[in-house]
Amino acid sequence: MAAMSDDPIRAWILTEGKATQITRISPIGGGCVSHASRYDTDSGPFFVKTNRKIGPSMFEGEALGLNVMYATKSIRVPKPYKVGPLPTGGSYIIMEFIKFGSSRGSQSVLGRNLAEMHKAGKSEKGFGFAVDNTIGSTPQINTWSSDWIEFFAEHRLGYQLKLALKQYGDSSMHEKGQRLIKNMRQLFEGVVIEPCLLHGDLWSGNIGCDENGDPVILDPACYYGHNEAEFGMSWCAGFGGSFYNSYFEVMPKQPGFENRRDLYKLYHYLNHYNLFGSGYRSSAMSIINGYLQMLKA
Repeated sequence: MAAMSDDPIRAWILTEGKATQITRISPIGGGCVSHASRYDTDSGPFFVKTNRKIGPSMFEGEALGLNVMYATKSIRVPKPYKVGPLPTGGSYIIMEFIKFGSSRGSQSVLGRNLAEMHKAGKSEKGFGFAVDNTIGSTPQINTWSSDWIEFFAEHRLGYQLKLALKQYGDSSMHEKGQRLIKNMRQLFEGVVIEPCLLHGDLWSGNIGCDENGDPVILDPACYYGHNEAEFGMSWCAGFGGSFYNSYFEVMPKQPGFENRRDLYKLYHYLNHYNLFGSGYRSSAMSIINGYLQMLKA
């Protein structure tokens, strides 16, 4: 048995976690970035993620995001308890274990609760977040900005385009993407953009429901941004009509919404291209070319 000092996860659970024994540790499938486990104890279960390669900063960003979402009292998220380094390298996060129900839950309730979070989670510092975090394993830069379009241009689209240029030498995508960035302001004419707290990586793998059927969201990449950016992963989230109807009852749809949907998808397609390879290039290029045509750029 490892000494307590060699196993900080066990040490926390058996002290601050108020358990006297760990009865079982079970792996949980899911994420492609970190390893997840359920720790069963005599004071209840805990959810633990470890990463052997990345230091605590990634999980610190996740914990901060979870705490800020938790504080809005709008939608259920797992409460984080502890983040720290592993003695052999890497890091861990311990959080509340939420037992998922068997159903997918109500799309309508998810839409309403998400809108309530966007409405409640406001920032006086503008667009960004207190720390940089990660989208998948890609760094996500969250330097504060008072201008949403500049923030999205530099820290979202521009950052991903630079990565693609560096990683693949994709000068064609970079050049066309920069043309889009220079011309995209007209897509926001007549729109009032307030900084809203975003989950940031909302796809079906990060959405569930608890045993009461209430929605749960997890594995965030939080920042304060335009609320519409939350739908950037909708191509693999399965949001239906009832989701959007309930959402827009709380956060009314803004003029030009349909014309901006692909812009927010582009960020995530570019990230998938940078993380997983050329299979996502055509989707990203199709969006860029479509906008260049629409904007006559």
